[in-house]
Amino acid sequence: MINGEKGGGRVYGWLFRTVLCRIDAERAHRLSLQTLRAVAAMPGGAAALRRACQAPTIPVEAMGLRFANPVGLAAGFDKNAEGIGALAALGFGSVEIGTVTGQQQPGNPRPRLFRLPRDRAIVNRMGFNNDGAVAVARRLARWRRRHPRGSAPIVGVNIGRTKAVDDAHAIDDYGTSATLLAPYADYLVVNVSSPNTPGLRDLQAIDKLRPLLNAVRKAADHAAGRHIPLLVKIAPDLADEDVLAIAGLAVELGLDGIIATNTTISRGNLGSPAEEIAAAGPGGLSGAPLRHRSLAVLRLMRERAGPHITLVSVGGIDTATEARRRLAAGATLVQAYTGLVYGGPLWPSRLVRELGARPDTPASTEVSDDVR
Repeated sequence: MINGEKGGGRVYGWLFRTVLCRIDAERAHRLSLQTLRAVAAMPGGAAALRRACQAPTIPVEAMGLRFANPVGLAAGFDKNAEGIGALAALGFGSVEIGTVTGQQQPGNPRPRLFRLPRDRAIVNRMGFNNDGAVAVARRLARWRRRHPRGSAPIVGVNIGRTKAVDDAHAIDDYGTSATLLAPYADYLVVNVSSPNTPGLRDLQAIDKLRPLLNAVRKAADHAAGRHIPLLVKIAPDLADEDVLAIAGLAVELGLDGIIATNTTISRGNLGSPAEEIAAAGPGGLSGAPLRHRSLAVLRLMRERAGPHITLVSVGGIDTATEARRRLAAGATLVQAYTGLVYGGPLWPSRLVRELGARPDTPASTEVSDDVR
């Protein structure tokens, strides 16, 4: 570990405890993204960020794409494709934007984002707040004019159902998003697993998921004029038999990949004070408490899906050791979100550097001490 980087992590930990935790979580998130965008927009800013972060290249070939390293930023951090370049400069090998819906929507009432620092966790009930597929597609089109396909970073687009659209019209809604966004995406993700849109998780049922994935595949490939790698993102709260059923469906349909897992509605094994948990209320929980279930789902997926489907593991990955554990268990790639919130802007490059420096280190239960 570089001493200056370790010191930087401690400074961020102090800043997080003394400043950021006193600001509403959603406002702090927005300020963080705006600051990164502003720095990257300055002449030479993005290059300066990359030099400061110095993430090494650990190339991974998956889904016909070349990832600079296996660590990606999960959907939810950049919902509207506003900060791709800045976020990639932190060291991520891929940036997944969204979740984007067919129609613009404000999401659920605020407050809707909460921290549980003792558990290194976040509770969100954002409700797919985003600018809508039309606006995001325009933004991505501008990005692609400056960053042709095949250049770093890999950009994934995560799509979900508009809240106002019922199940009977869900396929059309997803199809609209796929048609508008696929031409600019390196890969596309069908999100049927957020707990914050009523009825969305019902689409994980095989009889509903099969026609949905078939329709999105057809719409995406037609709009892009090429094969678009297609993945589905599933919930950690599925029963094991349902996890295996979705893995089997992925094999049947020739799906390119599965992202496991989204946030959980479970509140088991939390160490935060009961009043903090109650104040956070309902919604999806991410971060360290999701670690064990996410790993278990990954292992089930790999067992059933076999070696050829790309599996992206997300949920509780906050150290290089945990990332190695997921890769050893069958993940092709890993993603993180909460790790960035608690670890700070130097955290992605540090994780990638440690991942590359000690690829054969046995898995343990280490936890970063940058934020306590």
